Amino acid sequence: MSKVSTQKNAQQSLGAMVYEQILAVIMDGTYELNTKLPSEAQLCKEFNVSRPILREALARLREDEVITSRRGSGSYVIKKPDSAVLQFSPISSIADIQRCFEFRSNLEAEAAALAAERRTDKQLAAIVSAYENMNDANASNKLATDEDFAFHLAITDAANNHFYRNVLELLEKSIKGGINITRNLSLLHPESRLQLVQEEHQIIVLAITEGDSSAARAAMKNHLNNARIRMFEGAPRESE
Repeated sequence: MSKVSTQKNAQQSLGAMVYEQILAVIMDGTYELNTKLPSEAQLCKEFNVSRPILREALARLREDEVITSRRGSGSYVIKKPDSAVLQFSPISSIADIQRCFEFRSNLEAEAAALAAERRTDKQLAAIVSAYENMNDANASNKLATDEDFAFHLAITDAANNHFYRNVLELLEKSIKGGINITRNLSLLHPESRLQLVQEEHQIIVLAITEGDSSAARAAMKNHLNNARIRMFEGAPRESE
């Protein structure tokens, strides 16, 4: 590995660490909802990092809709992830799980598009069966992590390019980690939350069934991006 690549990987690792450190202090209330974060100079000093590393962390927090930047004013906290997230995953793994969702949204969107173009009747039946298995699991109030993963695998199979399935299998632990968190959080919400997630799956199935590659691509990307954002919605308050 080149010196440049090593330095870049080290910066990305530090960026992930700072991302998680800032996320942690937002979650514990140090930086309150709807308040301005300290200046970049102050944050660099607080977390003992360079400005490029801090900016990488802030960019990730913006992508995850935790903070927003206002021109000429700075960064503001717009979402306070609920501590319920930490019941299902340590803070030290959250950055990787979020970036896994980000990676999947591009990879699986293309797999879904190809599945719409190439799927056989047998492969479509496998997708539909996986979708129905999730329905059954939801009806029984099961976590359905395995059923959810099987659904996504069935779609990669229908792309008829084995590299898509190979990648998902290599990432199985990370993918199931993300699914486990979002599904656990959904079970803490009213039933409508799981229904919303399943409707997203249904839209994917319909697009593949109809052979609409553009719709399948958009539906899968939308679903995985929504899943990434839902991870920080936590559990509803009693008043909700």
